[in-house]
Amino acid sequence: MKLSHFNFDLPKELLAEYPSENRDEARLMVVDRKTKTIEHRLFKDIIEYFDEGDVMVLNDTKVFPARLYGNKEKTGARIEVFLLRELNAEQRLWDVLVDPARKIRIGNKLYFGDDESLVAEVIDNTTSRGRTLRFLYDGSYEEFRNKLTELGETPLPKYISRNVEPEDEERYQTIYAKHEGAVAAPTAGLHFSKHLLKRLEIKGIDFAEITLHVGLGTFNPVEVEDLSKHKMDSEELVITPRACDVVNKAKKGKGKVCAIGTTVMRGLESSVSSEKTLNPYEGWTNKFIFPPYDFSIADCMVTNFHTPKSTLLMMVSAFAGHDLIKKAYAEAVKEGYKFYSYGDAMLIL
Repeated sequence: MKLSHFNFDLPKELLAEYPSENRDEARLMVVDRKTKTIEHRLFKDIIEYFDEGDVMVLNDTKVFPARLYGNKEKTGARIEVFLLRELNAEQRLWDVLVDPARKIRIGNKLYFGDDESLVAEVIDNTTSRGRTLRFLYDGSYEEFRNKLTELGETPLPKYISRNVEPEDEERYQTIYAKHEGAVAAPTAGLHFSKHLLKRLEIKGIDFAEITLHVGLGTFNPVEVEDLSKHKMDSEELVITPRACDVVNKAKKGKGKVCAIGTTVMRGLESSVSSEKTLNPYEGWTNKFIFPPYDFSIADCMVTNFHTPKSTLLMMVSAFAGHDLIKKAYAEAVKEGYKFYSYGDAMLIL
């Protein structure tokens, strides 16, 4: 399939600026692949579609406050620094994006905080906006990381036009987030409340947790019409033996395995055995899933509504079928569902 197959008109007002007031009361569109039917529910109704022996696979990555604002030496120009990944803890080297990039060259220094106690030196250009920074800070590594957390803000996606609010620190994080390392939330999981998780547990639904640290590469625009030529950025992935045991036991017992989000689906499909079971894994994945694709592990998924021409929409189309997703998205636009990170959810059965 081509890039142009994944374009559609998305009214700007359907991009969610805020999440629903209660996590589990976002809207839920239920799409059945067998019957080709669409239902409109609330997210908390998801419990009705699962039974004892079914498994939900969660991504327990934790978002860190990756967006910093510094001032350039001499000129004082305000520069946004988006932390992508730590390259070397000992030397405090980080892979970052800077904006505006044209002002930032090798050798420049940036100062952070009112007291300018944190300084970074640009030591390499990696892409047009990418830079490698060496942070200079008088203190232990733990104190340095605390300083980054103190000065950073929640990395809400750029489409959200409002300022970051204190509440976003909690809202833009799943309630089961554990392992820090993501620069974007695995948004399908934002809809789970503690109460809903407890109700699912009481009903006998089991949970497996994997960790995929979401990077900005997931949201990079696809710039080639031939999808086979698009390259995904690598993201760090950990699948524990325990997670494999839970998933493989459900598959063996004919229980449903539900991937909560596109990040989980990518993670699961990155470590499949020849018998189509899940293998433990620790490393990186740059898997790009687009139609046609034969899925091995999950037989249903929860996902938010994605933007036109995004790799996330391509994966969902590969799972549910391009025509059915096209129909569902047309219905979502007509019914005023909210799209993207803080938007509503879809359950694909």
